[in-house]
Amino acid sequence: MAAVVDTSTTTTANPPTVTLKAPTSLFHHSLVTKDFELLKFHAAAALQLQFGEQRHEHAATSDDRLIASPYNEPLNLLDLKRLDTPNQLFAKALTIFKPIRDDYATAPYVESFNWQGVVDFLRDLSAAEGNRWKKQAFYLVSFRSKLHPVIDDQRLHDLDYYSHQEAIASGGLLKYWFGTKNEEHRNLATCVWRSREDAREGGKGPWHRQARAAVSMYETIVFKTMKLVIDDDASSWEIEDWTGEDA
Repeated sequence: MAAVVDTSTTTTANPPTVTLKAPTSLFHHSLVTKDFELLKFHAAAALQLQFGEQRHEHAATSDDRLIASPYNEPLNLLDLKRLDTPNQLFAKALTIFKPIRDDYATAPYVESFNWQGVVDFLRDLSAAEGNRWKKQAFYLVSFRSKLHPVIDDQRLHDLDYYSHQEAIASGGLLKYWFGTKNEEHRNLATCVWRSREDAREGGKGPWHRQARAAVSMYETIVFKTMKLVIDDDASSWEIEDWTGEDA
């Protein structure tokens, strides 16, 4: 029997509630909202997931490109065909990634997001695909910033938007998320990479060089690297600081 899912609201903010019994495919990204608020804070990217044999009226308009950031634009989509099955599954699980507290810009990183929900969803997706999840590590990067009160907002957007296109083109960026600056102009952004090597490759482009040179927009920037380990069968997970031994 196919998964049970209501696909009548593919442009709303609430991801479908499903009982996974069959593999997932993707609705075309154009059927899903481009609203930043919904993509950042309500996991609207999950609406792209199509479960099992049950088909929506627009299912013929399918896709292999996943919404993996708040940018639902063609050059900002993750091409799943470039990933092996475990990384495809984790990228799909990350469609439900979102903050779970309002003070994410300054709160502890691990406590700021629904990591447990993502790993639980990964376990369900793996079972539905007939894949036994094997222990795997991922490379995480966080960027905590405090902007100056007056900056060129369009320039900041362009640097971020086109830098993300460079990173996604490298093939190893599974998720990019950024929040909205608070009343103190503080914000948090984070990347989930397949590996440290992918992160290095994805950050080599000219837009990344321009972004690194735009330090005058910020009062402070704190860059941190971490390792996410998801154990066999997605039974547990841990996020720890990246150390020299990991290099």
